[in-house]
Amino acid sequence: MTTISTAARTLGHDNGQGLQAVLLDMDGTLVDTEDFWWQAEVSLFAELGYALDENDRAHVVGGPMSRVIDYLLSTTGVDLAPADLTTLINQRFVDLLGGGVPLMPGAERLLNTLAAHGVPAALVSASHRHIIDIVLATLGTHHFAFSLAGDEVPRTKPHPDPYLEAVRRFGAEPARCVVVEDAPTGVRSAEAAGCPVIAVPSVAVIEPAPGRLVLPSLEQVDLELLRSLVASRV
Repeated sequence: MTTISTAARTLGHDNGQGLQAVLLDMDGTLVDTEDFWWQAEVSLFAELGYALDENDRAHVVGGPMSRVIDYLLSTTGVDLAPADLTTLINQRFVDLLGGGVPLMPGAERLLNTLAAHGVPAALVSASHRHIIDIVLATLGTHHFAFSLAGDEVPRTKPHPDPYLEAVRRFGAEPARCVVVEDAPTGVRSAEAAGCPVIAVPSVAVIEPAPGRLVLPSLEQVDLELLRSLVASRV
């Protein structure tokens, strides 16, 4: 069970117009795990007699797992129940995590910057709770007011539910919470929730759009930029 910190309850209501919180995706955004998911899927399906290629990768990046499973089953025709395939992929992914989770360039600096300036942050992922808890051992729970998993909301990304729930927990306004994402499904989720978005694509291409800034790396994300995105919306 996640809890809401004091910081989350008293976040940035300084002038009624500023940045209230930053909501961060996990896989491919803060940690370089998209390759791990892909390795898990490719190796498993190779054993089942199916070769996945880069076209398949573009379809499965960003989750959620239910969408990935539906795609893989319909594409390959493998004779497995969705629940069984989910279990096999998750276990293989967890095994790969055993060697440690690499951070994306700029992730640690961004998290430290938010903490230093008292900007509340939340981790909002399509991954399930047991996966998030493993990754948080590397990221550090102290960086986040709370984390929200894909299996803790009625509908996960690309639906707006995860980001709407994160905004609600902060007692904030969507237009004053910047979302940082790497995949099209996450971007659609955040924009449907009404949040400004910084997209740092990991695999699939993401085009710029109104209210959406596309950057090559988290290293380009700073507090001034986050505040400017909110200022342009409120």
